[in-house]
Amino acid sequence: MTGARRVRAGTNPEPTAAAVREAAAEAADPELAVGQAKFFQAHPGGYAEGDEFIGLRVPRQRAIARRFAGIGPEPVRELLDSPVHEHRLIALFLLRAEFERASQTSDGESATRPWVDLYLDAVRRGRVNNWDLVDSSADPVLGEYCHRHGELDVVLRHARNEDLWIRRVGVMATFAYIKHGDAQALLAVAPLVRDDRRDLVQKAFGWMWREVGKRVDEGILLDYLEANAARMGRTALSYALEHRSPQERVYYRSLR
Repeated sequence: MTGARRVRAGTNPEPTAAAVREAAAEAADPELAVGQAKFFQAHPGGYAEGDEFIGLRVPRQRAIARRFAGIGPEPVRELLDSPVHEHRLIALFLLRAEFERASQTSDGESATRPWVDLYLDAVRRGRVNNWDLVDSSADPVLGEYCHRHGELDVVLRHARNEDLWIRRVGVMATFAYIKHGDAQALLAVAPLVRDDRRDLVQKAFGWMWREVGKRVDEGILLDYLEANAARMGRTALSYALEHRSPQERVYYRSLR
């Protein structure tokens, strides 16, 4: 097949893991899968070692997830256990949607907790194990829940973990707090991750500081850089300075 087939419109599929896999297979593009495997480093020793790709772009995966609104936790868990990368990303889109739907109910806390527990279990078992999987879920699910219910300790526990993906979950979960105008979560996470020189930790850490300057208070960002730029990794510092003036970039880089 040389191009992705269209997902059939007007259907009302049963919300099962098998039905989701079938919808994904119908839209799969084997040629795209080859490029995705290279991009996400599915080679031995790469970030996605052992992952299989079937060739679905993110908008198509989101569209498939929308078709299965109302799916239950067990099909999502089954999809998260798939070796196919796209199955796991679709599962996380579904999990996020069901978490947000449960948040709107009168018993939001008790209704969302099973979805959060499912997410925490998937993270612990290594099923949320690449940057796209983390970044699509850590903030809107774990971060939002912890911000809403005062469970920053859960975020800190993940940021403290030495595992690359668990730590990135902890960093990215602070984005939910930042979106609510609160930099305290990132300030608490910062000492735990500042000295980690792994590229995907550095990028997430610097990105979150950039967002603090953009969404919360640039003074908080600049105060942090004044005290910590000398010890930050080059990648994290570059990301944090992305929206600053040329003069500021030169100054803070000179502190290293």
